[in-house]
Amino acid sequence: MSTSRRRFFRWATGVGAALSGALVGWPSLRAFLAPLARREKRTNWIALGEADQIEPGVPTRVDFSEDVNDAWVETRTLRGVWIYTDDNESFTVYNGYCTHLACSYGFEKDKGIFHCPCHHGLFDLKTGTVIDGPPPRPLDTLETKVESGVLYAAYQNFRAGIADKVAVS
Repeated sequence: MSTSRRRFFRWATGVGAALSGALVGWPSLRAFLAPLARREKRTNWIALGEADQIEPGVPTRVDFSEDVNDAWVETRTLRGVWIYTDDNESFTVYNGYCTHLACSYGFEKDKGIFHCPCHHGLFDLKTGTVIDGPPPRPLDTLETKVESGVLYAAYQNFRAGIADKVAVS
């Protein structure tokens, strides 16, 4: 009787160890191999509005929400861009975050410049170049296209605080 009891406990211990190893090992293996299975990131085209409705010579802020995945957590995040055009044919769309520390910036109508209030970064309206302050590079521009009269921008974020324009994946 004791032999079969011992055999049963050995078997149960082996099965328990194998099950524990599988429960811990499978997520670890997936996390380790996940970069190999990553798909190429697709372009996130955001509709910004009717192109002929954007007032020339006046920057327009457009806010939109975006679904963001962080591992297993999915959240909706508010994003923003600034649109500028002189002729309603060519458009400049700036990412809505300052290149210094990724703060939101605004437009000062009386001075005709973009101003980041966090550390007083000042940017040129037409080119986004740094006029004054600590930002290390001009405002980040986004790729644009007009289809069927609607202006689209390929939205993406960039690393803040560095001189090079490096996309955040």
